[in-house]
Amino acid sequence: MKSFVFTVAAFLTFSVANAQTWAVDKAHSKVGFAVTHLMLSEVDGNFKTFDAKIISAKPDLSDAMIELTADINSIDTDNDRRDGHLKTPDWFDAAKYPTLTFKSTSFKKVDGKKYSLTGDLTMHGVTKPVTLDAVLTGPVTMENPRGKQEKAGLKISGTIKRSDFGVGSSSTAVVSEEVEIKAAGEFVKQDTAVADKK
Repeated sequence: MKSFVFTVAAFLTFSVANAQTWAVDKAHSKVGFAVTHLMLSEVDGNFKTFDAKIISAKPDLSDAMIELTADINSIDTDNDRRDGHLKTPDWFDAAKYPTLTFKSTSFKKVDGKKYSLTGDLTMHGVTKPVTLDAVLTGPVTMENPRGKQEKAGLKISGTIKRSDFGVGSSSTAVVSEEVEIKAAGEFVKQDTAVADKK
């Protein structure tokens, strides 16, 4: 039994020691969402200020752990008045809850490049587990004037209910209860090169 425990501990230590960090290239990434207004039209929005990273011990990133943070005050729906209202206690209450975070707990291959991504989403002071769809492209090695870079692409999509996080009142019928998550990122392996900002 002791030998088994030691072997497991040694394996976990090896995995952590060999984990690689992939940083998001913000110039080629986006964290967004969409809601339906008056049950008629779709309104898109995104967070201008965000950060994300992938941590993986496997070269193909199939064991990826994904972390993301977004600044609620950077919300942008292409309408200043609406953006200001979304930051108030009626909705996100950005002064009290300025940050949205996601930390994955599971990343399982479904088929080919498609994965099921589960993690804890914290928003408006509430943490809930959510399961999203993910598409992983790469990694690929690319040549540029700075040398070789290993890059990967990750698209995340899914639907959450805003009431699960206390965002907006249940009587706010002008905006759909369901919120579509739309995130896409380009990631660069950090021990090979720095993200290309062009």
